[in-house]
Amino acid sequence: MAIHSMTGFGRGTAAARGIRVMVELKSVNHRQFDCRIDLPPPLGEWEVAVREQIHESIARGSIACKVVLDVSPVIRRQSATVDEALARAYLARLRQIAGRLGLKDDLSSASLLNLPGVVSFESPAAGFRSCRTLIRIGLNKAIKALNAMREREGRTLGRDIADRLKRLQALMLRIERRAPGVAPYYRQALLKRIHEAGLNVNAEDPRLLKEIALYADRSDISEEITRLRSHFQQCVAVIATGELAGRPLDFLVQELFREINTIGSKANDRVIASEVIRFKAELERIREQVQNIA
Repeated sequence: MAIHSMTGFGRGTAAARGIRVMVELKSVNHRQFDCRIDLPPPLGEWEVAVREQIHESIARGSIACKVVLDVSPVIRRQSATVDEALARAYLARLRQIAGRLGLKDDLSSASLLNLPGVVSFESPAAGFRSCRTLIRIGLNKAIKALNAMREREGRTLGRDIADRLKRLQALMLRIERRAPGVAPYYRQALLKRIHEAGLNVNAEDPRLLKEIALYADRSDISEEITRLRSHFQQCVAVIATGELAGRPLDFLVQELFREINTIGSKANDRVIASEVIRFKAELERIREQVQNIA
């Protein structure tokens, strides 16, 4: 399975018996699952079911779902009702007022359309159980389209992260090769400073040897290198596993930061410090990409 991005768009439609439903899904980055649903008023009772259907297929991301209901003119005409009693009351009252004011009685049947409540349209969806089925079908299509886009972008993100991990591994190898030379370099620099200070200290002086041994122990980064190598292997495995890789990768990136920070503080070496800076810059780019993965 391929990893999925959290960004995508999908649309699905379904139609039957003069009713057409269109569902649109938009997804952007979010640490948890968040879903906003826009349903036509007649269909509001199905909001919970729609959210559950989306959550079954999408675990993370901020989802915006919009459902549009389109009803054929035939069904709309069938749903129109006229309140005749209300119309008679309107007309009687209006003519009474017109007579008092000396106005011409020019009311027509077209005037009824402008009178509040006389002509109304019952929701055509209210009597159609098929609407729920149409929403389910349209939503399934939208989810498939959304996940297809998320998967395409996820493959791109996966390749990019894998390439950057290889660069980090190359930097780690350079750090690893440099590490054994740190203590001898420190020994030479320390002896030079001692001689420049005019002190008569032999290179085999126990105090000097003890200082160098302590320094070598403090600057030993072999354990951090081992853990870095393990984290790299786990990152590669997570990317290969695919879906729902975002959280494991986010955790592993934090652990990589932890180890490289420790190396930077322990090594006390100019060359290693420079490699650590490059490592952290590349790792930050990976962290930004991981935030886009579901």
